[in-house]
Amino acid sequence: MLYQLLLENILFIDIETVPICSDYKELPEHFRKLWDKKAKFLKKNDEDTPEILFERAGIYAEFGKIICISFGYFTNNEFRIKSLYGDDEKTILSEFAKLLNSYFNKPNNLLCAHNGKEFDFPYISRRMLINNIRLPAALNLSGKKPWEVPHIDTMELWRFGDYKNYTSLELLAAVFNIPTPKDDINGSDIKKVYWEENDLSRIVKYCQKDVITIAQLMLKYQNKPLLNEEQITIV
Repeated sequence: MLYQLLLENILFIDIETVPICSDYKELPEHFRKLWDKKAKFLKKNDEDTPEILFERAGIYAEFGKIICISFGYFTNNEFRIKSLYGDDEKTILSEFAKLLNSYFNKPNNLLCAHNGKEFDFPYISRRMLINNIRLPAALNLSGKKPWEVPHIDTMELWRFGDYKNYTSLELLAAVFNIPTPKDDINGSDIKKVYWEENDLSRIVKYCQKDVITIAQLMLKYQNKPLLNEEQITIV
């Protein structure tokens, strides 16, 4: 199946998320109590207080929000990228739902992300429901058989049935010698850059680079040449 995938039918995506507020103390009281319960399961040592662990709240859809969705697609020997981003999560998700409903709603269309089946796809779906947005067909998996789910995961493809560990996109890029620009931030910096530095543009660039790397990785999986800079257009 890997070699039969048509790249033009795939929408490559990546998301960036942050905690719903800048600090643990800003949580509404009932949410603070619920986070305290969550923190008990995340705690690994005595230093892991709910306040400290709140730095990781953005990876949980119940305590986080999406601030950027970047996506890219192949067309006419070109890879085009666009991003939806901002402080208003509902607007971001509504626009993304419109995109999926209008342009990526054919039976042969697929969504692709790295670790997408465990993070990006369910996170987007959960936040859409929380924001009272109707799920597009591409994300509405209820009642679908595994082979009917229109999702591809570049991390799952690398596993070849091995479920023992997580392989990062950064590691696979290094293994396949995929050139990636050295960034001034990484995933653990997103909360600080958003809530403290208010620099959303840096986060968007970081997200777009991940989308490019995911697409390049898929090209490697199919034994195809990598994209060059001239073939990549940011809309």
